Amino acid sequence: MRILVSNDDGIHAPGLQVLIRIAKAISSDVWVVAPETEQSGASHSLTLTEPLRVRKVAPRRFAVSGTPTDCVMMALDRLVTGRKPDLVLSGVNRGGNIGEDVTYSGTIAAAMEGTMLGVPSIAFSQVIGFDRAKPIQWACAAAHGPAVVRRLVETGWPRDVLINVNFPPVAPEAVTGVRVCHQGRRGVGNLFVEQRVDARGNDYFWLGYRRSPEPPEPDSDIEAVYAGAIAVTALHLDLTHYDTQANLRRAFAGGA
Repeated sequence: MRILVSNDDGIHAPGLQVLIRIAKAISSDVWVVAPETEQSGASHSLTLTEPLRVRKVAPRRFAVSGTPTDCVMMALDRLVTGRKPDLVLSGVNRGGNIGEDVTYSGTIAAAMEGTMLGVPSIAFSQVIGFDRAKPIQWACAAAHGPAVVRRLVETGWPRDVLINVNFPPVAPEAVTGVRVCHQGRRGVGNLFVEQRVDARGNDYFWLGYRRSPEPPEPDSDIEAVYAGAIAVTALHLDLTHYDTQANLRRAFAGGA
């Protein structure tokens, strides 16, 4: 199996090293194409107004001066030679990609691009919780990642679906299991803007997250990781809402 590894945290991110180890536990044919710098929150964006630069870091390992989407496109079109990958793995992201995060995430976007280009793709994230004083539990992803990948590959999934995997912020032995769940919602007010003042008296702003006071939805990815489980969610590229589509068709059946 030929595996392409990418991410949105950049070529030097510790989570990328974890994912490379996961990939090498499955195959010796591993290629890495990742952004030169961190691209968190880049979502499914493309670089269209300036050229892309590629730096060869090591054999079968490249850094691209662009987004995660750029990286996967460059990998499949130019950098991975001989034949295209059989599997795209994206991550392991520093922080969870649960609930609404999937719409912002460059980690998800790399897997989305792989899916759009016809390669089965999985996104991985390591939830770090809200106590930033605690160390990131990379060992959780490292310990459980290979088995999760093997089970997913053995099972398979449709061509227009990508798989989103989130590891809970616990030690490997504390994981409560694997839950297949739906994408949750955190509720209103989770994303906030914090205003500060620089040394010259000018305002500047940081975007951030706060934990929602609302309990997570049952059977959601949010509930799963809060319960110490590995959350596995199937995400569909087709965003059409078919019930609404049917209602609109009836509404416009007689003309506008």
